Amino acid sequence: MTSDDLESMSVLGDPVRRALYRFVAEQGRDVGRNEAAEATGVQRTLAAHHLDRLVDAGLLEASFRRLSGRAGPGGGRPAKVYRRVREERTVSLPPRDYRTLALVLAETVDLLGGEEKAEEAARRTGERLAAGEAGGDLVEVLRARGYEPYEEDGRVRLRNCPFHVLADTHPLLVCSMNLALCEGMLAGLGETGVVATLDPRPEECCVVFGPSKNNVD
Repeated sequence: MTSDDLESMSVLGDPVRRALYRFVAEQGRDVGRNEAAEATGVQRTLAAHHLDRLVDAGLLEASFRRLSGRAGPGGGRPAKVYRRVREERTVSLPPRDYRTLALVLAETVDLLGGEEKAEEAARRTGERLAAGEAGGDLVEVLRARGYEPYEEDGRVRLRNCPFHVLADTHPLLVCSMNLALCEGMLAGLGETGVVATLDPRPEECCVVFGPSKNNVD
């Protein structure tokens, strides 16, 4: 943990600021001031103030674009828009360094050629994580694990990859383990009409949930 990380987290102590950050983060796209203000029930000027504070703290990034989608004359003036930064912030008191250990373990799996065993372990872990939620809601379980699920075209996609630091350095290993983990969660929940597959998108988790072939008309 650095002093910058601690300062960034302290900015979220304000409930309005926290609500604005959560709304912008959940959209996965550029969000204008008017939209953020309406969604959180605050005035536009107040929303603008807090959104800029979140930018100063390094939690959001800002840019300018025409919200009308039209270019040239008649397209309107560019508006200030916000989206969540990709950089991860962590706070631990006292400081802990689980990231380095995870990187070492991932490298060890690669060196030993233990990908299949790692997938088996991930699948068992997924089952244990969801075992107490048997019959529960998949979306809520995924949300509790930090995946930020959302529905699109009858499938559940994951806006956030909880393992993106490792995925950047060991993508094949991490994505295959993540898929196995999600398959394990489905098994733990007793879900039989849903399957997890790999369908990566930029800046999102590589796993997507959709109906199984036996559950499609």
